[in-house]
Amino acid sequence: MTAPRLRILIVKLSAIGDVVHTLPALNALRHHFPSAHITWLVEEAAAELVLGHPALDEVLVSRRKTWLKGLKTSQRRQHLIEIVDFIALLRRRRYDIVLDFQASLKGAVLIALTRARRKIGFGRGLEHQEHSYLVLNKRVPAVSMEIHALDRNLMMLEAISLRTKQVEYNLPITVDHHRNVARLQSEFGRNADVPFVAINPMAQWESKLWSVDGFARVADHLQSDLGLSVVFTGGTDDKAYLENICARMRTQAPNLAGKTDLLTLAALLKQACLVITTDTGPMHIAAAVSTPIIALFGPTAPWRTGPYGQGHRVIQDDRHCQPCFKRRCLFPESCMSSITAEKVISVVEDMISTLRVGIDHGKQEQGRTTP
Repeated sequence: MTAPRLRILIVKLSAIGDVVHTLPALNALRHHFPSAHITWLVEEAAAELVLGHPALDEVLVSRRKTWLKGLKTSQRRQHLIEIVDFIALLRRRRYDIVLDFQASLKGAVLIALTRARRKIGFGRGLEHQEHSYLVLNKRVPAVSMEIHALDRNLMMLEAISLRTKQVEYNLPITVDHHRNVARLQSEFGRNADVPFVAINPMAQWESKLWSVDGFARVADHLQSDLGLSVVFTGGTDDKAYLENICARMRTQAPNLAGKTDLLTLAALLKQACLVITTDTGPMHIAAAVSTPIIALFGPTAPWRTGPYGQGHRVIQDDRHCQPCFKRRCLFPESCMSSITAEKVISVVEDMISTLRVGIDHGKQEQGRTTP
């Protein structure tokens, strides 16, 4: 008689960067339990990163924000029905293991609704945990928050005797996403033979934003002095902000705000020779596709949530108040505003020089080995 498949539920609802940091844990689970049925519970904003992922059997999408807004409209009855149906779906599923990578109240509520034999996550001691550990029946001893978030996720798997340091993302990028990138390049008349740098100036926190003039100067330097092209990336709501940067430039660069979904953005960043970014979700997507990154950090800690892996550079001013983890700065001059354009340009030049040496060396090696 065939044994029933092990059923695992991953709970990581948001945000984009946090979901990216959990993908290596997903792939580790798939390698360790090749025949298991693995489901991921996620919210709408980050759902695209896991929908269609080859390591998953199912994705459950919580439309929490949409439902909460909908309850205040004339369509409240329909949204209420959707909420009830979603809860019923969670209750029907019988998971053997639920893994709480969210460690927050909104995740705890959903975990409490599941009928799982083992509900596993970090016990008391993590920052911003909101007592979520109370719904767990297997509490892993809390680890230091000074450990990178991705590594913490892998460490949590030790609760099910899975020990690994292998980091694999395997974003579900398809041929269609690459075609979307080609279409955008054609639409903006970008020469595909000229290497390009993607600049992502946006962030959810006001305290993470850098100078508009600074980004304009860096982009001009890349195009005028280094012979590279630049594209700006962002969400639909970022279009005006990016237009402000472009208006201050001497050269021209396409503004792709709102023109890419998450996986088209991933395909675009994969093709870039370098990504310059604030501390935000696209930074982690760039790391997941192995593109070198220059990351501008202010109120947050790069050793906790910086770009993961080798070959990246972090620029952060050295101030006594860092990291403060505040969404708004309490001082007249923020740690981000004290990062100069000259400093960023210097790091950019050094990075581009290193990358070009690597590219040229690769071409020489290919020439020697090609018959």
